[in-house]
Amino acid sequence: MVKHLSIALAVAILGFASVSLALKARYDNYHVYQVQPQTLEQLDFIKQLEGSRDSYIFLDAVHYLKAKINVIVAPHKVPDFVNSMENHAIAYELMDTNAQAQLEDNEVADPKRRSGDYAWTEYHELEDTYGWLHSLAEKYPELVSVFKAGSSYEKRDILGVKLSYGPGRKGIFIEGGMHAREWIGPATVTYMLNQLLTSKDKDVRLIAENFDWYILPHANPDGYVYTHTTDRLWRKTRTPYEGDCFGADPNRNWDFHWNEVGASDKPCSDTFAGPYAFSEIETKSLAEYIASELKGKIHLYVSYHSYSQLLLFPYGHTSELPPNYTDLKRIFDVAVEAVAERYGTKYTGGNIYDAIYPAAGASVDWAYGEQDVKYAFCYELRPSSLNFWTGFKLPAAQIIPTAEESLDSLVAMVKETGITKFL
Repeated sequence: MVKHLSIALAVAILGFASVSLALKARYDNYHVYQVQPQTLEQLDFIKQLEGSRDSYIFLDAVHYLKAKINVIVAPHKVPDFVNSMENHAIAYELMDTNAQAQLEDNEVADPKRRSGDYAWTEYHELEDTYGWLHSLAEKYPELVSVFKAGSSYEKRDILGVKLSYGPGRKGIFIEGGMHAREWIGPATVTYMLNQLLTSKDKDVRLIAENFDWYILPHANPDGYVYTHTTDRLWRKTRTPYEGDCFGADPNRNWDFHWNEVGASDKPCSDTFAGPYAFSEIETKSLAEYIASELKGKIHLYVSYHSYSQLLLFPYGHTSELPPNYTDLKRIFDVAVEAVAERYGTKYTGGNIYDAIYPAAGASVDWAYGEQDVKYAFCYELRPSSLNFWTGFKLPAAQIIPTAEESLDSLVAMVKETGITKFL
């Protein structure tokens, strides 16, 4: 979920480039255009182009008139694209002539390092993080246990940990990595897990020890692995669909007002909702785990995405405000204030539909609407929507600052939900 995607960085979704699994996708000389439809006819034409498997990738949702929409165009299709914009009198601007320029990445940790060396100065691969989760269960057997919330299409485990300081506590579910390319989400989630175990800060200890924590860094493990091996900015799952299209958007695939708005029926689209709700084994198995193992236990559900520096709450399918909007807004205000205290980072937000864009079928809406989780929020982490040159490739040097301010915000959020009633 992101309102404004990076122009030079958010440039890759496989299905757009034909590459072998052994090679990383490259986007040399792919052009980036920004278009702005002014009429319904222009918007409809742009919608027809959205999701094309061969030549065009739309980096922004195609919903609104006069919205600025960034489009990646393959070199051989540039003349056709320009002609089509001019023939339909659609305003366009060339933003970049080489989308590959900012894609090189040297900030990934060595996956062969020992789990004891796990740190937040680099981004980690999936198995490195899974090894670290198992090491926590070995180091803190009285506090930490590993749980499996299903398997992925490519038969990878969807692993999380439960952190508990004793029986009888309400639960907080923390989810990261729903969208594969948003690496700062899993990095932030694992940092916070480590702090909940080791921090001596009294407020961190207060929330850590008075709730059961269910922390799942990678809700989309296949996609995350694919971002390391093949396409750094792949977003979706890896389920094969018609032709050479792969994957559905896992945050449009949950069975709550599924595919009503803000999603696509085109399998190559970045926001493909899937052929039906819970078509993706990743979302289906995670939902089954929550519904069967945690039904009635979750006090707060928090999902971590990037980017735009937003804090969001239900709903995504409608502008109608949720029944406990007053409580959600009060908690939102406290959490946004807290995130700014350490580094001055400014967040905005509100209900999903109005604050970012219509987006039905998200995990937080399902938790709120189907599982009766009273408090459900989604963070869109750093950078801001104005910082087009980092986007999904947030420098590793910003992992710890991002995670620190996110923990500050989470502490404030949890306390504001009424922690004293559980003490």
